Amino acid sequence: MVRLGQNFLVDRNILDVIERLAALEPGDVVLEIGGGEGVLSERLAGAVAFLHVVEVDERLEAALREAVGGFSNVTVHIADALRLDFAALDPAPTTVVANLPYSIAATVILRTIDELPSVRSWVVMVQREVGERLAASVGDPAYGAPSVLAQLECEVRVLRPVARTVFRPVPRVDSVLIGLRRRGGDAVDPELRALVHDAFAHRRKALARSLALAARAAPGVRERTRAALVEMGHPPDERAERLAPEEFRALSARLRVAA
Repeated sequence: MVRLGQNFLVDRNILDVIERLAALEPGDVVLEIGGGEGVLSERLAGAVAFLHVVEVDERLEAALREAVGGFSNVTVHIADALRLDFAALDPAPTTVVANLPYSIAATVILRTIDELPSVRSWVVMVQREVGERLAASVGDPAYGAPSVLAQLECEVRVLRPVARTVFRPVPRVDSVLIGLRRRGGDAVDPELRALVHDAFAHRRKALARSLALAARAAPGVRERTRAALVEMGHPPDERAERLAPEEFRALSARLRVAA
């Protein structure tokens, strides 16, 4: 279990908190990643129209299927969430509720934002540092590419800390529950996503220099970025952590026009 980063929820009070914060509706289709032994899965299945449970550890399959065996509205996917085709899930999920494995939490959250436009809200347990990074504001030391990419499409909040004692085995790190709610507006396209990653690739360097160092850098991108930053009210040597999420969208649009 520890090899796969499995820490199972064993406290019924925290299960009540998750269910309350998720504010599930009878018509919801829930995606749970990291079903484990099915303690949360059983709760979710009884509250919604349909539940997709993803679990990578084949050793847990029997216990998980037994936990949800009395429900006809559940599909168990024994699969790696990093490789699962989320877009193929049927019916399409409308919400994500999960105790996410620590090692994949940020990647999975960003993947579900990108690949499941049908999902409108998330309530997920993650390592405290991951939650703080996703919710971080401009200028915060934790602010980076995951913060920008999540906040370009969602409102992100740390909902509450979670004691280590609610898990077995007890993890060596602290956890938090975070909530995301999708906003309307344009999705993050591949070009914008690449710009965000490249901008933070060299945090100690100016944003324009960081973009110029990217393997896919276009000719003249440093000069064009410096000019665009000035037009946006920033100094030409601004660093990436000083731009708000929507400013990255504006910067991407300006660089496309200038190209």
